[in-house]
Amino acid sequence: MKAVCFGELMMRLVPPGYLRMNQTDKLEMTFGGAEANVAVSLANYGADAVYVSRFPSNPIGEVALQSLRAMHVDTRYIARGGDRLGIYFVEKGASMRPSKVIYDRKFSSISTIQPGMIDWDGAFGGAEWFHWTGITPALSASAAAVTLEACKAAKAKGITISCDLNYRKNLWTREQAKKIMTELVQYVDVMIANEEDSQDVFGISAEGTDIEGGKLSEAGYRSLARKLADSFGCKKVAFTLRESFSANDNDWSGLLYDAASGEAIRSRKYSIRIVDRVGGGDAFGGGLIYALASGMPDADAINFAAAASALKHTIEGDFNRVTLDEVKALAGGSVSGRVQR
Repeated sequence: MKAVCFGELMMRLVPPGYLRMNQTDKLEMTFGGAEANVAVSLANYGADAVYVSRFPSNPIGEVALQSLRAMHVDTRYIARGGDRLGIYFVEKGASMRPSKVIYDRKFSSISTIQPGMIDWDGAFGGAEWFHWTGITPALSASAAAVTLEACKAAKAKGITISCDLNYRKNLWTREQAKKIMTELVQYVDVMIANEEDSQDVFGISAEGTDIEGGKLSEAGYRSLARKLADSFGCKKVAFTLRESFSANDNDWSGLLYDAASGEAIRSRKYSIRIVDRVGGGDAFGGGLIYALASGMPDADAINFAAAASALKHTIEGDFNRVTLDEVKALAGGSVSGRVQR
């Protein structure tokens, strides 16, 4: 299976352990970004994962490329140019203190990308799937135009298109998001979201759900999925369902709605002691894409996606460094965490 992912890769800088920024003079460097995280997951499962972006032609851009190549991601269609790679800082939370993310991504190379810079015909050659998120068109008007260019090229080739709404209030307003995303999601076959995203982008919410209070209504999410599918013509809508009790302890599951049958299936629920929650939703997306593209029934697909993302919460960094067999084992009920010898 060949899948193409398009978006921004950033340098990630994090204080050691649970230190706050004002407690340390050292920051640990890795790389991550929503669509790149999905590509890494797919490569881990044995898929042909192609990542498309724009990196600066400098040593930082080279290190970023190496980080992806080390995870067996195809980087041949990453354009080079622009001034800088975006950066984000993470201060990991604990107990009732939430994690904090600070972005330094203005004027990044991908934000100045222009239509015509990417060889979409080459990138999509033999591809079955194209994935993007709402972060990419939020970066700039030109990035939104390239996202539209990519969606049109993928649709012309009959490629399945997925989108994780991923609303980021620091990148654009709700009004801007609604205007641009309403056009883009017309091309989307599989929409991935949570209740906050659909409310922020489209003003559509799940009834009976209190995000801050950790209360989820499964019936509300089923109704929300139906509304999104009816509004935009998506074939499937998937949600991550997070019940947050503290920065360290969450319950985690997923729900997958099929528009043709009108049925929605919820996955097994996992109680997680979190090591690093950044990239958890991307691991869900990567798992769902792999499962659906591999022909798994919806019940198996949503359980595979939920298991993949549950495992990601136990791993430092953005990338979900797990194998296909490890995800299958957890999805199959191996939840004890016993030592494997």
